[in-house]
Formats: sequence, structure tokens, C-alpha cells
Amino acid sequence: MRTDTAQPPRPKHLGDYQPPAFLVEKASLTFALDPEATIVTAKLALRRNEAAPADAPLWLDGEALELLDLAIDGQPLNAEDYAVTADGLSVKAVPDRFELTTRVRIAPAANTALSGLYLSSGMFCTQCEAEGFRRITYYPDRPDVLAPFDVRIEAQDSVPVLLSNGNPVGAGKLDGGRHFAEWSDPHPKPSYLFALVGGELSHVEDRFTTASGREVTLRVFVQEKDLGRCDYALDALKRAMHWDEEVFGREYDLDLFMIVAVDHFNFGAMENKGLNIFNASCVLASPETATDADYEMIESIVAHEYFHNWSGNRVTCRDWFQLCLKEGFTVFRDQEFSADQRSRAVQRIKDVRRLWARQFPEDAGPLAHPVRPTSYLAIDNFYTATVYDKGAELVRMMKALIGPEDFRRATDAYFERNDGTAATVEDFLSAMEEASGRDLSQFRLWYEAAGTPRLALEEETRQTPDGYEHRLTLRQSTSAAGEAVSDAPRHIPFRFALIGEDGPLTGEQLVELTGEEQEVVTEGLTGRPVVSALRGFSAPVRLDRRLSLEDRLLLLRQETDSFARWSESRQLALDIASALAGLGDLAEPEETAARYAGALGEIARESTLDPAFRAEMLRLPSVTDLARVAPVIDPDALTRGHDALKRQVAAANASDLSALYDGLAQDEPYAPSAEQAGRRALRNEALRLLLASGEEEAAERAMAQAEAATNMTDEAAATAALALADTPLRQAALDRFYDRWQSDPLVLNKWLAWQAAYPGKTALDDIRALTEHAAFDIGNPNKVRALIGVFATENLRTLHRADGEGYAFFFDFVRRVDGLNPQVASRLLTAAESWQRLEPARRTMFENQLAALLGDKLSDNLFETATRLSAKPSSGP
Repeated sequence: MRTDTAQPPRPKHLGDYQPPAFLVEKASLTFALDPEATIVTAKLALRRNEAAPADAPLWLDGEALELLDLAIDGQPLNAEDYAVTADGLSVKAVPDRFELTTRVRIAPAANTALSGLYLSSGMFCTQCEAEGFRRITYYPDRPDVLAPFDVRIEAQDSVPVLLSNGNPVGAGKLDGGRHFAEWSDPHPKPSYLFALVGGELSHVEDRFTTASGREVTLRVFVQEKDLGRCDYALDALKRAMHWDEEVFGREYDLDLFMIVAVDHFNFGAMENKGLNIFNASCVLASPETATDADYEMIESIVAHEYFHNWSGNRVTCRDWFQLCLKEGFTVFRDQEFSADQRSRAVQRIKDVRRLWARQFPEDAGPLAHPVRPTSYLAIDNFYTATVYDKGAELVRMMKALIGPEDFRRATDAYFERNDGTAATVEDFLSAMEEASGRDLSQFRLWYEAAGTPRLALEEETRQTPDGYEHRLTLRQSTSAAGEAVSDAPRHIPFRFALIGEDGPLTGEQLVELTGEEQEVVTEGLTGRPVVSALRGFSAPVRLDRRLSLEDRLLLLRQETDSFARWSESRQLALDIASALAGLGDLAEPEETAARYAGALGEIARESTLDPAFRAEMLRLPSVTDLARVAPVIDPDALTRGHDALKRQVAAANASDLSALYDGLAQDEPYAPSAEQAGRRALRNEALRLLLASGEEEAAERAMAQAEAATNMTDEAAATAALALADTPLRQAALDRFYDRWQSDPLVLNKWLAWQAAYPGKTALDDIRALTEHAAFDIGNPNKVRALIGVFATENLRTLHRADGEGYAFFFDFVRRVDGLNPQVASRLLTAAESWQRLEPARRTMFENQLAALLGDKLSDNLFETATRLSAKPSSGP
């Protein structure tokens, strides 16, 4: 923690990178596990790095360690031979090659930050990314120091399962009711990929035969009570392994692959070599306890962490500034996997919706930073949507620019050339250039500069003797409030087609915009065209264009690109709701809303469409979505506009929605298949819209569904809809759900989240009370995210109460969390990244709270986020 007298932490800069002074040739660790006093003995075979200065001292990172012994080549060191500080250990004079032995004591039970070695529901667990290993033992804790690890774990017999990376090589009994297990990982890895788990666990097991014929044992470890909820994760793992062989040519390289589910975890999961540690919410699923969305999330995250075996583990990143090299690339890989497993069109919509919800606001506010940041105080703060989601979009753009065949050749070359090393973004781009013969020097700007480009479209159509001539002008510009902003033109792949009254007039074209402006002329058209723009979301840009209502409705009817059709529908809904809120410039919003409602009615009746896609088309933007695009955030006005549009759509289509709901009832046993999930999504979207009408009959229908549901998808959808509605049945629905699921902490996270999102008059008092409820635990990140995270991101009306009480509660809670878990506290505060666009009275209240926070004793994580949030106002969304 920082103190009043402490100097502000010093940032690290990309340009200051220096190679490590010493390399680790072998790491041998012994753990004597104890909740209060674990002893860690480390023997490191070290040698001086020829790439570093010859006189560089030995420095080992270390935090919250009690040093017991220190020796070189078996000889203990005198106190004057070394120095211990709060952040590490330095040794004055060492040979060029030697063995360093350290013995330290740590306290896992007291480790509430969940970084390093800690306890989760009585189970020993580690989380070492990004810089947690230094809380376990003294080590050069940086990603460009790679070494094979041998690990011995000793524990009481009450901790029967002892796991680490690699392959098991030994186990046995010890005196005093203790036992041991030994593991060896032959693949050199950085310390952030180290993992250890010890606890009372059971497992399910399967086998996978690789493309070369090797048999790999697969195990998922959980508490015994959860054994029946592991099958889907295991199935997703096998599908991911096969897919990675087929699509990227990557085969698994150990004899054993393990997943462990833990209750307390700062992330979704961690890709530690051969031993992936997962947040239990991202592993456990059964039809009764998990929704279709949960199943999709598990499938995606299991695949993501497995894919890291190559894009992250076998080829890691040189330094943490290169984080996008493993995360952005792997997000792209898991998105492609999910698209192949389910609906490619719907998956693309979901990926872009997440990008718009998380990354675009980040790029438009004081937290903006390049995909490859240039500086940081706490690297944990840069596990952001920009690194992950925008990083994935950059990989997708490169694939579009060089083509799928060259892209596969490039990834093959990248993996083979950098296997076993710590790589950089330049290594990745060079592989793309060499495989394709393309010059991507301009494309590098995407990695180096913050901000979302704006792409303005202008169209001109004239009739000629040969038909119609269409002239499309593209103009790009970029602005952002964060670091490393550049006005230089980006290399933008722009996919488009021309649509007429009766359908497409041209095929799809790809234009590469490299300057500030470019024209595309199309002649000989048989009808008046409208541009179908940015098809498939071919680049992460904001589109500025003016279309008449007739042309927008034409695109809703005739558009053949699913993403472009959905995008136009969503944008029209945002424009209408903003105008109904009195914040937009759309003329005649009530009449426009009526015509839009009619277009949605046509989609509801369009039975030839994929049900999952129809569900996405019927899903209206939320109040939070409106706030993300509003020049000025007035929560009360935005809520009125949103509710008015939703009521009008519901009222205009009540009979169609009711028929849709009734016609999609399912009798077959539940399966988490894409086909079944699509039908359930459409039926439950119809139910949500029906509830918006305010008719009590719709509430009764929802309550009946909740009570009769045989799967969590239908039970949760109905209960959530009631929990967010003003109906006498609301509390009864919440009480029924709690009574049924009070013994399942993961399921109760949904119950917490629904109440956190409720914008009613009693919402803040209810949320305060829930922080003291037995279902809540401030030390569990899942609980904090479910209650306070949802409150801060989705309940705008309550967070931004006109009396400022929402802000007071939120900031006080962030302070409390910071004392326990700085990473979680910092992420909570990022929910307020758009505060500078609040209307003046609320903006002043928020600014006062932020200034008061910065006057407190804060962790480096929270200090950095709060400092960046207080920077100059953004230029707008």
C-alpha cells in the first residue's frame, strides 16, 4: 500500500527495456505447505546473460517474503553480501555461473490479494500472472527468463491432491502424517506460468489422441460435490485440441493436461503450462445450474486457455508491453473456434457487441492506451479490452489483408521460429510480412497509437445511360484522450456491398483505405444503391454516415450480411431512444419508432432466419448502451428514452411476440447445442419484450415459466426479467429463486447481479443490505463483480443518483476492496471511465469523490487507475 509520505510509484517504459542480467538454466522448488507458514526452498541454476552488461548485479524480485536462508553453491552468504528491500533481493558479487539457494516463509492464509500462493476455500492455489511469482520466492520474475521447473510439494495428508506443471514423476509418504508429490516440466517457461494446487479434490478423466498418435490424459479437478458438472468443460477441451490441430496445426506436447476449478480467482482462468487454474464459474455446468450463456462462456474460456499452450506458453512475450501478442492473438483464436462451433454470424455480433461495450469507451476516455502500451505503473491494470478485444481485431484485419492461406503460413512460421522464446509484436508482424510479401509498416500504427478511428461515408448517385453510377467517399480521422494518440492515417480494410430495393446490386468488395480520403466509383448499376458498410465489422472504427429513414429500413429488409443488418438495426434503435430522451437530433422520433417497431415485427415473423440471429435483432440496446454513445450522460433522460422505445416495440408487436413465445416451447430434453440455445434465446427475448408492456399477464407468464422451468436458461431468463420489472411478482420471484438455490454460491451470483441492476427507488438500500447478506463475500471476486460490478456498469440510474449517494457508496466500497485485493478494486473503478461526460451537477459530485479517493492511502493499482481517470476530459465517444 502507498502511504502519505511515499513517493508516487515510478512507471515502467517500453523504451527502457534491457535484457535480463542473469538467466535461469533450471529451477528446483520445494514447498512445505502450511496455511500460516509455508516454507519455499528454491535452487536456481543461474548464468550471466551474454546480452547484458558484464558488471550487472544479480537482482531477484520478491515481495512479502521472509528470507530464512541464502547460499551460493552451498555456501551461506554473510549479511553484508546482499541487501533485501521491499521489492527484492540484490547480491553484490556473484560468479558467472552458480547455484543460488533461498529459503523463505510466506503466509497463504493471509494473502487476500489472491496473487502468489493463497488459500481458496481451504485449498492451496497460485496465481502468478503477471507478477505473482515474486510473492512465492525470490526470482527474476519477468517473462523473458525461461527455465524448466522441477517441483516437490509436501503437505499434510489432509491435503491429499498435490499438483504442479508438467508431468508427475514421484509421490510418497513422509513421517508425521505428511506426504509428497514431485512434478517436472521439461518445457522452459517464465515464472508467471508456474502453478501449484493442493487440496481435497476429485477429478473426471478422459483421453485425447493427437494427430501424431500420442495419447494425452485429460483431467478436470473439482470438489467432490461438483463432479457431475465437469463434462461440458472436458468435452470443450477435446474439441479445442482437435480444432487447434486442424486450423492452426498445433499439437499438445505433454502427456497430461489438467484443469482445476477454484472458488476465489481474480480472472476467468489462467493458462499455466499443463495445469490450467480456472475460476469455478468458468468450469462448472449442468442444465439445472448453468444457462446457455454459461455453456458458451465455458466453451470459449476452456478453448482460450488451451490455445495459450502455443500462443503464450511455447511462444511467450518478451515483456509485459507485448501482452497483446499472446492475449489479442489468443482471443482471435478462441473467437474463431466459437464461430466454428456455433453460428459464425451470431458469434461475430457478440464479439463486436463486447468490443463496443468495453473497448470503445476505453478508447474514448482517460483510460485510453495503445494495444501495446508504452508505460504502466501496475501491469495488472493493462489486462484491458484494448489489449484483448482490440488486439484480436488487429489480428483479424491482418488475416483479411493478406488472405487466409498466407495467414496460415505466417502463423506456422511465427510458432516455429519463436518456439521456446520470448517474442515481440515485431516478430509477429514480420511473420505476416514474410509469408505474404506485404508491407505492413503502416499497419503497425494500430499497435502504437490509442484512439478509435472515425470513418465518414459520403455517397453520391446519379443516373446514366448505362444505369446508375455510385460514388463512395471514405474519410478517416482519429482522436482520443489517452496516451500515444496519433492523427496519422491507419491502414483500414473496409468491406462493403451495394444494396437495392430488391436485394444486392453488387458482390462484396474489400477496399484498403491507407490515406485520409479515398473514392470508390461503381458504374452500370441496375437500381439506386445504398451502401452496406463495414460488413462483418472489417475494422474497429466508428462509422459516421447520414441515411434517410427509408434507406435504413431498406437495409433492415434487404441486407444480406448478418452483422451489417444487425448493426443498422441497433444504430437506429439508439438514435430513436436518444431522440425520445430529448438528447438526439432525429426528427419525429415517435413516428420513426413506430416504423422501426413494424420492421422488428417483420423480423419476428421471418421464420426462415436463424432463431439465434432473430433473438439478436429483437434485443434492444440497454440504457448503458445509450450512455456509451451519448455526448452528455443524463441517466434519468436516457432511462426515459430507453423505456419509451421498449414499450412501443412491445405494444406494437404484442400478438406476434406472444405467438412467437408460444410457438417456441420445447419438449425435448435440454442440450447446450447451438440449435436449441438459439430457440431458447428467441423465446426468452420475446418474453422480455412482452414484460416491457407492463401488462400483469406477461408477468404471470414469466412467473409460470420460472416455476415450471427444467433448465437454468429458462428459469434465469424469466426470473431476471421479473427482477428488473416493476411488478408485484418481482419479490416473489427473487425469493423463490433464493430459496431454491441458496446452497449453490455460483448460482446465487445471478441472484445478486439481478438485484444490482434493478433501477427502482429502493435499489441503493437493497444493494447496501446485500453487502451484509450471507450470499455475499467481499473477499470473493465473483461476488464483488456480481453485486458491485453490475451495479456500477449496468445500474446507471442508481449509481448516478442526483443526491450523490450512489457515488458515496461506490467509492467507499472501492476503498474497502483495495485493502483486500487491489486488482479487483482497480477494475471496479474502471466502470466509471465515462464520468467526464456526465451532466454538470453529477460530474462535479463524481469529481469530488475521485479527488477524495486520490487523497487516501491507495495500492499502486488503484492509484494508477484513479490518477488516469482524473486526467483531462475526453473528446467524446
